[in-house]
Amino acid sequence: MSENTKCNSESECEFKFKTESERVLRRKLDLLLRTGQILVESSADTSRIKRNMNRAAAFLGLPKENLHINVDYYMLQVNLSDETHSFSKMQRCDKHGINMESIQEISRLTWRAIGKNYTLDRYEEELEKIGHAKRNYGDWMVAIGAGFACGGFCIQFGCDWPAFFYASIAAILGNRFRMFLNELGSNSYFNIAIATFISTILAWLSHFISTPGVEACLPDFLIPILHSDTPWHPMLACALFIVPGVPLINFVSDMLDNHIETGLVRATNTLLMIVAMSFGIVLAIKIFGIDNFVKNLSMIPHHNFFEYALAAAVSAMGFATIFNAPKRLMPWIAVGGIIAVCFRNFVSLGPSNGNVGLDAGPIVGTLCGSALISIINIKMVHVLHTPHQCISIPAVIPMVPGVLMYRGLYALIDMQGVVGEVTTATHNAINGSMLIIMIALGVDIPNIFARKWIAPNRKRKLDRLISQRKAHGEFVDLEHVLADESGVKAKEK
Repeated sequence: MSENTKCNSESECEFKFKTESERVLRRKLDLLLRTGQILVESSADTSRIKRNMNRAAAFLGLPKENLHINVDYYMLQVNLSDETHSFSKMQRCDKHGINMESIQEISRLTWRAIGKNYTLDRYEEELEKIGHAKRNYGDWMVAIGAGFACGGFCIQFGCDWPAFFYASIAAILGNRFRMFLNELGSNSYFNIAIATFISTILAWLSHFISTPGVEACLPDFLIPILHSDTPWHPMLACALFIVPGVPLINFVSDMLDNHIETGLVRATNTLLMIVAMSFGIVLAIKIFGIDNFVKNLSMIPHHNFFEYALAAAVSAMGFATIFNAPKRLMPWIAVGGIIAVCFRNFVSLGPSNGNVGLDAGPIVGTLCGSALISIINIKMVHVLHTPHQCISIPAVIPMVPGVLMYRGLYALIDMQGVVGEVTTATHNAINGSMLIIMIALGVDIPNIFARKWIAPNRKRKLDRLISQRKAHGEFVDLEHVLADESGVKAKEK
């Protein structure tokens, strides 16, 4: 209360103080929930959400021993209570997307607010700037980035460079149409199915360019440019901009950190996205009678490591635009993609398939590639001053096993009752799932262990800042917020 505020009686002053204290407390709880809401809707993992909310609570002066935070995929809950008082608030989280810029900026804001002793107004202003900030990349920029990311996948599958551009163009147009449907507000799963349908059809149409009939109508100088020796490969990569890599990795991270319920919701959402994606592909295949080409199509890449590296960098940066990664991180994300993919290829490929490497197989190779870049990024987060998630996830996405996913899908679609069909489909599906799990484990396990080593230093730093704030009387005392009702009534009498 202001010193200039006049009260007619002691009980009136106490009531006004109580009312003002409650208002400030509820505002603090609102700011805490808003902090968590931005993180949840930006696809931060649950452990990060809780760490950042606890740090924000320390700035807001909400004592940790009295604070209870529950993070769900669609709902945040906070409660501040002691033996006699309890305040609770909830916040719905509906607009889920991926925004690594917001994740980074929230992390910075919570540390900065404590260190520089922000006012509530200043904190709220900075928080809303983050929540309403314009994305770093325009719609067409994201569509083009995602398209070239799919082209990079195609190179990893063994296609040539003309096929790279065919896959990219099909993905660009399909993704841009999905974004248009999202803007109209139609169902997100329906939008995914339509986008994959369009991309698959465009990729299928591109294979006619390399047929003799079409080439006979082309000028001679265009034939070497447009002809592809791998005309079917674009169909395997054109829809991979839909692959929910971030939810998959967050699902594994939540499960490992014992956030079971939130992890299962993320897994269910991921499954629905994959089902929608599969439906669009199946619809295109059935309507246009596309043959099961993938069954006998060689997927062993024989490019040199420079081409692997270039494709990996393109894919990593392309997905980073979808994730709205900070622009300043793009060079390192590209390097991270190169490290992860090239090391994966070196470990997994070898003499048995005509390549140079250790020949340890794709499962071991994928785990090693994702773990290596995750370990490197434990150090790089201090150099780049950004969360681990923002630089590790875009780097490992180019290792998503699109080939095995497609082979499993096509095997299910094309079943004719022949012995061994179910075995083939199951084999591909299990191997594809194992590779996805290896990617997630490779990213999360080093980070989880490193967090145990780094946490004590961060805790000491946070405890020091909290002690300073307590010394200045910045922390909430519930006894001052809500006076004892019997005492108030006694004074009124």
